[in-house]
Amino acid sequence: MSLVESTIAARKAAGSGALIGYLPAGFPDLQSSIDAAVALAENGVDIIELGIPYSDPVMDGLVIQHATQQALEGGFRLGHAFEAVAAITSRVDAPVLVMTYFNPVFQYGVERFADDLVAAGGAGLITPDLVADEADPWLAASDRTGLDRVFLAAPSSSEARLELAVQKSRGFVYAVSTMGITGARADVDTAARGLVSRLRSAGATSACVGVGISNAGQVREVLRYADGAIVGSALVTALADGGVSAVARTAAGLAAGTLA
Repeated sequence: MSLVESTIAARKAAGSGALIGYLPAGFPDLQSSIDAAVALAENGVDIIELGIPYSDPVMDGLVIQHATQQALEGGFRLGHAFEAVAAITSRVDAPVLVMTYFNPVFQYGVERFADDLVAAGGAGLITPDLVADEADPWLAASDRTGLDRVFLAAPSSSEARLELAVQKSRGFVYAVSTMGITGARADVDTAARGLVSRLRSAGATSACVGVGISNAGQVREVLRYADGAIVGSALVTALADGGVSAVARTAAGLAAGTLA
């Protein structure tokens, strides 16, 4: 069982589920992004999702797009992601998953990327634009290194596609609760509950819901049927508006939703 899986299992055994928090590396600058990620772990976030800024973020909403563009304009380079992971894992025990579109991994070299992520203490990758049946190089590299690989599942996915995502994922399956791009919403779509049910039928033991979760009530609602709740835009907004201290307060508020 990987560190991500064991973290989720421990939270489930405690009668709740995991809180997963996303922040982009390099926003508003590299050191602040490291400090903000550490603040997540120190304020109730169980698993850190560290995004790699990318020039064509097709899944990300406006809040995250703006943040990642600012990081790129500030000089972020792919190597900075490994620096950030190493710095974060030296300060906190929470597992760090890197979320990245696959083109940067491909350009860097899949095997080299896997080796450098392991060396930095990273737990694995979330790859929003990579489907499991087109992931052979990454499957081989992650098998060799033991890194987790998190594939996405959407309400529009066929049963065969869900089964493949479950079979090939390690750590958890990322259940996208809405169609479209990320961003906080007033209500988490009811489609999420149905999607998690379908993933359970396909054999998933760890399914975490993301896209549109922004408050403790929504975290609590999601954890009634899923194994983890993933929050991104609300945390990025807090960092943009109030810095690391605001991220800490927001994370603590969200973590209240994980209380059994």
